[in-house]
Amino acid sequence: FNESSGKQSHQGSVNLKLVQPSLTEKSLIHFFVDSRLSRCFTFSRDGTLFSWCNGHSVSVVKCSDGSVVSTFDLPKTTLLEFSPLNNVLVTWQPYTSKKSQDSPQGDANLQLWDLQSSQLIKALFQKKVDSWSVCPSWSEDEKICVRSVNNELHFFENNDFNTIANKLHMQKVSDFELSPGGQPSKVAVYVPGSKGAPSFVRLYQYPVLGGPSAALANKSFFKADRVTMQWNKKASAVLVTASTEVDKTGASYYGEQTLHYLAVNGETALVQLPKNGPIYDVAWSPNSAEFCVVYGFMPAKATIYNLKCDPVFDFGTGPRNAAYYSPQGHILVLAGFGNLRGQMEVWDVKKYKQVSKPEAPDATHFSWCPDGEHVVTATCSPRLRVSNGYKIWHYTGSVLHKWDVAAGSELWEVRWQLFPERSFPERAVKYQAVPSELGSTQAQTTQAYRPPALRHLPATPSSKLHEDEPPQNLRPGVSGERSLSKSALKNQKKREAKKASLDVSSKSLQLHLQCGLSGSSETRDVIEFHKF
Repeated sequence: FNESSGKQSHQGSVNLKLVQPSLTEKSLIHFFVDSRLSRCFTFSRDGTLFSWCNGHSVSVVKCSDGSVVSTFDLPKTTLLEFSPLNNVLVTWQPYTSKKSQDSPQGDANLQLWDLQSSQLIKALFQKKVDSWSVCPSWSEDEKICVRSVNNELHFFENNDFNTIANKLHMQKVSDFELSPGGQPSKVAVYVPGSKGAPSFVRLYQYPVLGGPSAALANKSFFKADRVTMQWNKKASAVLVTASTEVDKTGASYYGEQTLHYLAVNGETALVQLPKNGPIYDVAWSPNSAEFCVVYGFMPAKATIYNLKCDPVFDFGTGPRNAAYYSPQGHILVLAGFGNLRGQMEVWDVKKYKQVSKPEAPDATHFSWCPDGEHVVTATCSPRLRVSNGYKIWHYTGSVLHKWDVAAGSELWEVRWQLFPERSFPERAVKYQAVPSELGSTQAQTTQAYRPPALRHLPATPSSKLHEDEPPQNLRPGVSGERSLSKSALKNQKKREAKKASLDVSSKSLQLHLQCGLSGSSETRDVIEFHKF
């Protein structure tokens, strides 16, 4: 974690603790302490390396014993990233336009370093920090690396950054997302609309990037000021959340969002969300076969969809705005952080059964441990500058470890050490809370406020602003029903209403006939009229 004095801004002393799953005080290992001001830190993807900048230099050490791998004289570094196979360290510092004879454009602020030789591979210009997370972007085998430069995507092969191996040129390329996994690599490209033309996202497979038939899939849409693109783990499909800054209908100050689905086989779809309102979060399951969407005006709905964009399970409504799958994909946490009270719903997604419902008030950070058994919640600056600290939980709701910062200090960041994929196998889900000295914080049922003058009277049903919707399983065959689209459901209701009307008419006729057999001639005339 990154702890800093309250008088410092985005800086602090690095104090790394390795916390074992037992999470007792005896298992806390103070690995090293750097008392100098720190600007950033990060783990490598396999968790074997750790790097940080203390305002004087950037250091890279081994997590196993703390031995130094490399040191770089980069005091202004504020962002760090390892390449997937730990061959390259990427450092970024704020861009300055200070010009000189040697550098008329200013100093190159994005630098790529060889971790084996500690030599500079390439110095590049990266002015905008917004695109840091995708620039540069590697495939997991490091055979492909992509950068966005002046509306073009530049592809480099085998970490040779002196030669551009391939280019994808499209007018006004705004964003891209490289697929996970190895070869063949695929890339999703977003081009915003202009002059009445729609925005669109296209999928390409490297190195086939040119020609009218090169795109694997194409999806165009209006109402998009920005998009978020998410590949599933198998790189077979992409979810695109398109957002506008302003909702022209005036229904929401969150703007307006739509969710689109694109598959590498060319299939595209608009994901139908039955409740109006913003899309708070979209999360792929690690099995790549389904995804969860949290959406709608509060209380928000959460629904799991399959690859046909059909709803599989509806979690009903509740105070939530985020979804987190465990690394193994067997547990899903629906949480309400930020301006919500921190309620977490832990679900077994194979049985669709709720495991626990703890609360983490004022939490600004949540992440799963790679073992799929523990989570961490934290209250960090600058989102909240008071009551900073973190808690480590078992997913059954037990608090196993708690730490609060000292007075006058702030907590800026908390991260789990990463591990290679499949390091931790999936374990059977437990429903009984594990023992803990700190207990658990299960959400308590709150009652509606009653004025003092009415508290001595019997409780009466009160009107609500909304009715809570219970969870319901929508899988075909579970209740003998199929999941239907809106139009199919509407037509089905019409058919059922018509059939019910005919049944009522038939019963009414039979009743008149029975009465008319022993009635007068006038009654028989009425019967004949009904027959016609």
